[in-house]
Amino acid sequence: MIDLSEKEARQLKERIKKKHLTDSDYELLEGLLSTFFHLSHLLEEKNISLKRVQRLFWKKSEKAIKLFKKEEEGQSPETDILDGVGCETTDVSASEPGKQDKQTKKEKKPGHGKNGANQYTGADQIEVTINGIKSGDICPSCKNAKLYDWKPGKVLRLTGGTPLKCKLYEIKKLRCCLCQEIFSAQLPKEAGEKKYDEEAGSIVAMLKYGYGMPFYRLSQLQKNLGVPLPTSTQWEIVKPVSQDVNPVYDELLWQGAQGEIIHNDDTVIKILELLKENEKGDIADKRRGMFTTGIVSQNDNHKIALFFSGRKHAGENISKVLEQRNSWLPPPIQMCDALSRNLSTSFKTDVAYCLLHGRRNFIDIREAFHQESKYVIEALAEVYRNEKVVKEQNMTPGERLKFHQQKTAPIMEKLNKWLNYKFDVEKVEPNSSLGKAIRYMLKHWGNLTLFLRKEDAPLDNNIVERSLKMAILNRKNAYFYKTENGAKVGDIFMSIIQTCKLQKINAFEYLTCLQKYAQTVKQEPHKWLPWNYKNTLEQINRGRK
Repeated sequence: MIDLSEKEARQLKERIKKKHLTDSDYELLEGLLSTFFHLSHLLEEKNISLKRVQRLFWKKSEKAIKLFKKEEEGQSPETDILDGVGCETTDVSASEPGKQDKQTKKEKKPGHGKNGANQYTGADQIEVTINGIKSGDICPSCKNAKLYDWKPGKVLRLTGGTPLKCKLYEIKKLRCCLCQEIFSAQLPKEAGEKKYDEEAGSIVAMLKYGYGMPFYRLSQLQKNLGVPLPTSTQWEIVKPVSQDVNPVYDELLWQGAQGEIIHNDDTVIKILELLKENEKGDIADKRRGMFTTGIVSQNDNHKIALFFSGRKHAGENISKVLEQRNSWLPPPIQMCDALSRNLSTSFKTDVAYCLLHGRRNFIDIREAFHQESKYVIEALAEVYRNEKVVKEQNMTPGERLKFHQQKTAPIMEKLNKWLNYKFDVEKVEPNSSLGKAIRYMLKHWGNLTLFLRKEDAPLDNNIVERSLKMAILNRKNAYFYKTENGAKVGDIFMSIIQTCKLQKINAFEYLTCLQKYAQTVKQEPHKWLPWNYKNTLEQINRGRK
């Protein structure tokens, strides 16, 4: 503690100007400098923490070109001399020939925001014929040649309506005035036997679990549009649907266990039934947290999404998946972040850590450590530009690995030397925000660079983080599940709907089909997966003919 009055501070200032310092003055100045740097460090940490909080509410682009302002002309970049080699902070736009200035307004692409008729795959197709003439008739204009079929024109008409439409059949009845017997009309076949058909179950499930519309909100919407649908009724609709599609969920779980690459991550969830257990304090394993684990497995060319909600975290849930893995298969590549709870303790995997998690640490501190953050972020931008080339040229796994070893490995090696150099010459305080960001990269360097040593190893965990947005959206709108059983139903629907999205399959049609053929699905679920169910339907239709 430095006890210094305002009068003493003015006197010290005068002695400094006159260069008449005493021995006690030197001790005082040393303490003041220590205090200054300590307060600067605290202020820096506070600002960085505030930036992290702000990012939760004001999400901005994290592209390198938008994170940093263009360097002024004539300003020399920061250069660290390391083993005779300069580690420069270069401008991203300068490294790409023909790169437009970010201040330049981008021109809109032709047809921006418009969809062609072929994009409306869910539309009812109605054929409109020409009155009085058909293919093969004599041309009414020249009277000399016959007409033939030509490319049809397409006109779209979109109409509105309630999510669940209702048809009210008024049954005509007659009564005999003598014997009093009543005669009723028969319902037409198109009326069906169920009050809520398969499509009703599909749309309620998709709105609730796929797009985050709570039962209560849908209930209010339906009531306002004149087709009431109470919340309890919605649950009675989706619960049996979940039982019909559960065999496919189990099959997806088995298929996902055989994947070559498995991504996993967690997000928090609330389950009222478990919260009540927390309040009572009668929890066997003393764990009070609740998680929704998202897993995306890549098996052959298929991407499978799986969700698990409850007290188990991502590491335990991925162990649950790997229990079904065939023993003769090699360990899969597991992509996650560096949290220990993401790892399986029961099964061996080739662990790769998300490169963007390490990058994000430097994004958080870019204002306090502008040059250092700029160097790291732009170095990683080069890595992703190389990955873009891989995708554009549709390289094989072997070609991709060789390409990254030739083009990306030198970039990562130079970055690794730069990170170590900052610590070696003591330019960075290890406990500062910059020190922590560098230490994270160096500590997990082997896992962060697995893509340089193993075929198909991904760079980041974006695919599962995007998938988890479905669970987060549901949590944001509905807040919680009431019971573990309700959470299980949500996991089933989210897994199937997100898998359909990843495979670009119409989830509404798929769920409807699974309900219509529920008995057949139960017997052979492997034939009713999103990527092969249409083939199975064709075989059934051919058999009927």
